[in-house]
Amino acid sequence: MNTAIDKMSALSLAAAIRNGEIKVREACAYSIQKIREEDPKIHAFLTVSEEEAMKTAELVQARIDAGEVRSPLAGVPIAVKDNICTKDMRTTCASRILENFRPAYDADAVERLRAADLILIGKTNMDEFAMGSTTETSYFGATRNPAAPDHVPGGSSGGSCAAVAAGMVPLALGSDTGGSIRQPSAYCGVTGIKPTYGAVSRYGLIAYGSSLDQIGPVAGNVQDCAALLEILTGKDERDSTSVALSHTAFSASAQRGVEGMRIGLPEACFGEGLHPDIRESIYHAADLLRSAGAAVEPFKLDLVDYSIPAYYIIACAEASSNLERFDGVKYGYRSESYTDLQDMYCRTRSEGFGPEVRRRIMLGSFVLSSGYYDAYYLKALRVKARIREEFTRAFSEYDLILSPAAPDTAPLLGSSLKDPLKMYLSDIFTVSANLCGIPGISVPVGTDQRGLPIGMQILGDCFREEQIFSAAGTCERLLEAEGRAVG
Repeated sequence: MNTAIDKMSALSLAAAIRNGEIKVREACAYSIQKIREEDPKIHAFLTVSEEEAMKTAELVQARIDAGEVRSPLAGVPIAVKDNICTKDMRTTCASRILENFRPAYDADAVERLRAADLILIGKTNMDEFAMGSTTETSYFGATRNPAAPDHVPGGSSGGSCAAVAAGMVPLALGSDTGGSIRQPSAYCGVTGIKPTYGAVSRYGLIAYGSSLDQIGPVAGNVQDCAALLEILTGKDERDSTSVALSHTAFSASAQRGVEGMRIGLPEACFGEGLHPDIRESIYHAADLLRSAGAAVEPFKLDLVDYSIPAYYIIACAEASSNLERFDGVKYGYRSESYTDLQDMYCRTRSEGFGPEVRRRIMLGSFVLSSGYYDAYYLKALRVKARIREEFTRAFSEYDLILSPAAPDTAPLLGSSLKDPLKMYLSDIFTVSANLCGIPGISVPVGTDQRGLPIGMQILGDCFREEQIFSAAGTCERLLEAEGRAVG
């Protein structure tokens, strides 16, 4: 096994493969061996496809040898969150109800990975149907944080973030409905971005909240994240919400500076309840951006306190509708004991869904029911529109917004499940981006006194990913120069 691979970024590994220094098969074998060594302790993977990965590695190597390199990441192993469909490969959403489901097609994002000659190693653990913030609601058991195995990795893309943080794969895909890429990236000390809604096709993403869900990349650094997002973006005729972006030079943007940028620090995000080590780390990162030529100043951003209730009402309402299809009739788990069709529906869904999923389906059904639709769901939609107006106003004054990705560092395993409300509140800084459809990235900016990673969130206006990558790349370089960054 080539141990030099351990220190390589995804882009440097791809360059070594192109130059003939490393074979694609070696890169895949290294990832598979790392998974064998590390995953029994972390439980980041639900499926590892060794045989298929090795076969694909040989085909990709032949194309590289023939000079038919199709992307700057060709030959690099990648993992995919288990709510993103992969043809003939188990896709479970970490739920009993889809325990043995094998899709007949690839998601658009997976098609793009294959077309770019990345090697799909396997599928990663997650909160069941992406409902959770700790990757503890998985039917198959919790994932642990590589930085501190007695702590959670965050969620719901905790498996993808943990796999990258532990060095099992250099890249992964996650999905983000209310912070599910950014929050676990912060907890695990990796980089993850939620793109603008529509920038990446949702075709083949098993839906939680259709108006909020977005696929995005997770990587060990900003440059790798940018290169992967360039592959993922683009119009897909099978997803009417997808768009063709006119500015996708993310890799080049990540190497630019922030001279002349105006960056805002929302005062409401730095008040009571924020871990002091997180506040200090983000203020330090803001000072570094000032030193690089950006104007960084505090400002008022109203309605932040309303984002959590609005988000959970809308997300759960959409979930109750999206999860109606899982009834034991056409595919998935079916209860073995029932008396009639109605009983089969009830038993299948009660046995097939975990408690957190059932809780959110019930909440969603309640807010959509007669007599409560206007009082809750429509009011939440009005609040969502007001929050979007607040961010539009903010982006008329600032290019970017800096905030924490989470109010605290990774909690201990088991502590959040005892108090679901506490788990919901861990998304307080991330859900607004999904309500507004704007892009946001989490980058590591240090550690707390216990050595747990701290992530900083950078938000931009719709389709302003290039500016986000410029700030994220600048921050990463300056922190690395100081020796403070995690990753």
